[in-house]
Amino acid sequence: MREILTELAEIVKPEHTALLVIDMQNDFCAPGGYVQAVMGKDVSGAPRLAEIIMDLVEAARRLRIPPIWIQAIYDDHYLQPPMIAKRLPRGSEVFCCRTGTWGADFFGVKPLPGEFIVQKHRFSGFNGTPLDNLLRDHGVKTIVTTGVTTNVCVESTLRDGFFNGYYTVVPSDCVAANSPDLHASSLKNIELFFGYISTSAELQELWERG
Repeated sequence: MREILTELAEIVKPEHTALLVIDMQNDFCAPGGYVQAVMGKDVSGAPRLAEIIMDLVEAARRLRIPPIWIQAIYDDHYLQPPMIAKRLPRGSEVFCCRTGTWGADFFGVKPLPGEFIVQKHRFSGFNGTPLDNLLRDHGVKTIVTTGVTTNVCVESTLRDGFFNGYYTVVPSDCVAANSPDLHASSLKNIELFFGYISTSAELQELWERG
C-alpha cells in the first residue's frame, strides 16, 4: 500500500525534500534586465527576495537538503515557435537569457561547486530537462519551489512536479511576480489544487524538527 502524506511536517521532512530555486537571473530580477528594460516592470523587490531565498538555501544546506538551481536559457534555437511568437511583439532583436550573457547569470543567489544546475528552455523546469530523473535518483518526494515568476515559471514547474507525483510546497515569501494580483491568484490556485503554501520561517522550523 502506498504511503500518503497529509501533514506538512511529514511532507517536508529533510530526507525526502529538495529545494528548487527558479530563474533568479539578471534578466528577470536586475535593473536593466529584460523584465525591467523591455517589459517595463518593477524589479525593486528582487534583492530582498534573493536574501530570503538564500537564507532558506543555507538552512537546506545545513540539513543536507539539496538545493537545485533552475536556470532559464532562451536562445531561439532551443525555443518552440509559439514561445518565440509571444516574444516577437516586443521586437525581433529583443532577447532574454541567452547563453553566456549577463542576463542569464544568477542574481543575488550563488550555487556552490557541486550543486545541481538544471538549464531549461521552457517555462517548466521539468519539460525537456533531467530534473525528474535527478530528483528520483536522490529519493525526493517533495519539492519546495522558490524564485520567479510565481504565476509563470514557478507555477509551471510546480504543476509538472505535481503531475509527476511530487508533493509541492511554496514558501510565499520566497516567490514573487510583477503583478500582485497574479501573484496572489497563483498562490490561491496552488493551494486549492496543487500543493501547500507555507513561509520560509515555518519551513525552517519544520526542517529543524524533522
